[in-house]
Amino acid sequence: MKTIYIDVLIILNIYVNFFLLKATARLTHTPLKTSRCVVSSVIGSLFSLTIFLPDMNFLIPLAIKLGAAVIITALAFGIKDKRQALKLVFFFYLVNFIFGGIIMLFYLTFRPGFMAFGNTYFYVDFSLLSLVVFTAVSYFAVTAVRRLMDRGCDTKGKYKVVIRQSGKTVSVDALADTGNSLVDMFSGKPVIICRSADLQDIADLPSEPAVENAELLYKTNGLRFIPYSTIGNTGMIAVFSPEEIVICDSESGRTKKVDAMIGIDAKDVPAVFNPKLLL
Repeated sequence: MKTIYIDVLIILNIYVNFFLLKATARLTHTPLKTSRCVVSSVIGSLFSLTIFLPDMNFLIPLAIKLGAAVIITALAFGIKDKRQALKLVFFFYLVNFIFGGIIMLFYLTFRPGFMAFGNTYFYVDFSLLSLVVFTAVSYFAVTAVRRLMDRGCDTKGKYKVVIRQSGKTVSVDALADTGNSLVDMFSGKPVIICRSADLQDIADLPSEPAVENAELLYKTNGLRFIPYSTIGNTGMIAVFSPEEIVICDSESGRTKKVDAMIGIDAKDVPAVFNPKLLL
C-alpha cells in the first residue's frame, strides 16, 4: 500500500471540503460565511482518517459518508429547517459525486502511483497545480448542472422578500421572473431588484443613485454600480449586500434564506427576483 502522510491527507481534505461546501452554496444559492466554511471543512477532514481502517463492507463507509455530510452541512449552514437540511445534504452529496467521479475516472484511466483509495476516501500526493486543475474541472461540471437545473423555473406564486440590514427589517411584495438574469460580476450573486422607496426603512438611500457619486455612496451606504441591459436600454444600477435576504412563499408559507444582492430601482414596481433562487 502506498505511504500515506496524515498531515497531507488532512490538508487535502480541508481543501476539498472547502470547495465542496462553496459549490453546494452556489448550487442552492444559500449564504455561507467563510469562517463557518473553514471550521466545517477542518472538522469534516477528520472523517478522512477512515482511509487507514481495514476495507469494510461498502454500506458501512457509505453510512459514515452520509453522517459526515449531515454534520458538515449542519456546521457550515446552521440548518434549522428539515426540508432545507435534506436539500443541502443531497446537493453536498451530488457535488461529492461529481468531484469523486472525476478523480476516480483519472485513477482508473492512468493508474497513477501517487493516488490511493480506501473506504470511499482518497489520498493524492501530487502538485498543487494538479489539484487546482481537478478542482477547476469539477467547478465547471457543477456550474453546468446548475444551468440545467435553472431551466424551466416556476414563475407562479406570490412572494415576499424580507431584507435585514443594521438591525432593521423590511418586507416587500415580489415577483419571480426569469427575465431578471442580472448577476453581480464581482461576487457572481444574483441581483433582486427592489424599488428605492421600499428600502428607506433600512437605509438612508437616494431614490436614484448617480454613478458620479459612486465613491461617496460606497463609503456611506456600501453601494456600488454594475452594468445592466434590457430590451432597448442599458445603464448602471446601484447594488448592495444586506446582512440577510429571505424569500417567503405567501401561499405555502415556505421560506428560504438566499445569497443575493439587492439592486435599487426608482420605478414604482414590486421587487423582482429570478426564480432559480428558489431551487
